[in-house]
Amino acid sequence: MQTLEEVKNNETKAALDYVNEVFEVVKLRNPNEFEFHQAVEEIFDSLVPVFSKHPKYMHQGILERIVEPERLITFRVPWTDDKGKVQINRGFRVQYNSAIGPYKGGIRFHPSVNASIIKFLGFEQIFKNSLTGQPIGGGKGGADFNPKGKSDGEIMRFTQSFMTELSKYIGPDTDIPAGDIGVGAREIGYMFGQYKRLRGAYEAGVLTGKGIGYGGSLGRTEATGYGTVYFVEEMLKDKGLSFKGSTVIVSGSGNVSIYAMEKAMQLGAKVIACSDSNGYVYDESGINLETVKRLKEVEGKRIYEYVLEHPFAQYVEGCSGIWSIPCDIALPCATQNEINDCSAKVLVANGVKAIGEGANMPSTLAAINVFLESDILFAPAKAANAGGVAVSSLEMAQNSARLAWSFEEVDAKLRSIMTNIYHNSVKAAKEYGYPDNLVVGANIAGFIRVADAMIVQGVV
Repeated sequence: MQTLEEVKNNETKAALDYVNEVFEVVKLRNPNEFEFHQAVEEIFDSLVPVFSKHPKYMHQGILERIVEPERLITFRVPWTDDKGKVQINRGFRVQYNSAIGPYKGGIRFHPSVNASIIKFLGFEQIFKNSLTGQPIGGGKGGADFNPKGKSDGEIMRFTQSFMTELSKYIGPDTDIPAGDIGVGAREIGYMFGQYKRLRGAYEAGVLTGKGIGYGGSLGRTEATGYGTVYFVEEMLKDKGLSFKGSTVIVSGSGNVSIYAMEKAMQLGAKVIACSDSNGYVYDESGINLETVKRLKEVEGKRIYEYVLEHPFAQYVEGCSGIWSIPCDIALPCATQNEINDCSAKVLVANGVKAIGEGANMPSTLAAINVFLESDILFAPAKAANAGGVAVSSLEMAQNSARLAWSFEEVDAKLRSIMTNIYHNSVKAAKEYGYPDNLVVGANIAGFIRVADAMIVQGVV
């Protein structure tokens, strides 16, 4: 007769074999989609203890089902530039999983956008949205369009063409897009106007991130950055630490970065560096946030111009070098895979205490392993980055009820959601034998809610 330990070992081996088998199929069916493979591998690795403890998920084929999008839409986006020349881009929308609610996820306009990136973002979105506790499924979209250097007229014509096709697949109870990299208030406004014209109806809930004057929510602009800091604040507090008196580095200088800096400063931190895609600025006395806001949000300039107004600051070409600056807390808020294992080792050697991911998958798997093996507090993106979609869901609720909440009400709800995500992740990590590992905890907590919903809804 087998001992209890032998039974447990056999269950673990069966679960590990199952996960590895499904992952090999994913790689075969999705060749050369490296970002997607990375996102899948990171989540799959965390789920072995779940399948070991609850084999029903294996018997129901949940992993095979959840990794396959319910729908992947690719379409042509023709538009005319200011010179009258016809241009063609490619648009995408992945409607990944609707087990707990309509598809929800942003739209990204960036030349790097392809099927792999859209699928990685959409797959991550399933679990991120689940963690918020809100009734929203996972989706994502975008186009390989570069808005930099384009006139307002060109952006409007492209965005209208994009929405003309996308409008066939979205709706307030079907799929609710929002903004992402390259898609801000201007682009959302153009998309909403085109959708309204095509449908002949004012469906405020079809997009989130809208302007306050036509159904948007106060606090949405700040949500992702604030949410990241609220999550990290709770993580620090659990270990007797805080932002107060800490030095902080924030990569990027867009929406997420600016408001992560703002909230960290409000909590008593000194932010000493930020960046854009060309380089980074280091200001030992503390970044002047008003200057960054004006340069990036009002004037649309590059971050190197910061040093023209603050001559004691330094500008360095190349954005990856920002991680060589010693700090207590690092908040990567720019883009995927911006921290590799080499940068992670430098951060650890320089005494970093905590990492909070404000961007989507900003650390490589190797970098994450460096942080975890070095006992660095690590807040993974799908948990720490969930503030934006959380407030998008609150915007949907306001639209459905024809209500408008105050900034203070929205901010309080956001803080509560991020605090709950943290504690649910901690609880799941401990329950499945990985105490303090928030990567595992967040993946498991997000997965179980979706998987249970999928089981009760049958094989669909």
